[in-house]
Amino acid sequence: MLPMMFTENLFDELFNDTFGREMWNADKALYGKKAAHVMRTDVHETEDSYELAVDLPGFKKEEISIELKEGYLTIRASKGVDKNEEDKKSRRVIRQERYVGTCERTFYVGDVKPEEVKCKYESGVLMIEVPRKDVKKVEGPHSIAIEG
Repeated sequence: MLPMMFTENLFDELFNDTFGREMWNADKALYGKKAAHVMRTDVHETEDSYELAVDLPGFKKEEISIELKEGYLTIRASKGVDKNEEDKKSRRVIRQERYVGTCERTFYVGDVKPEEVKCKYESGVLMIEVPRKDVKKVEGPHSIAIEG
């Protein structure tokens, strides 16, 4: 068992960086060790809609895009590093924990028109309301035979 502090392994830094390259977590370029926690989404169902609450802390509204294509709703957020040239002259960066990259999530929402989808972004949370379409109900349970 390894010691943990604030849910982070104290030995991560020792084993993560080897000559400037990451050995573990190489696929987490956007937010490093925190990549698994990006774009956490809660989905709620009401009588006439589905409501999605997507966590996007630190993103500006302009860095978020939403696309509806063939029944799939894709949420994409891109982040870049702000480069302040004057800041570079006055001090040297020792460690910077801001990353450049894109993250996205896709949800199947069915045959919905773009004008029917409502979105709002406040305090780092993207709220999306998608209307529910009538789903054909299947009568009773049906058994399916297994071949073999």
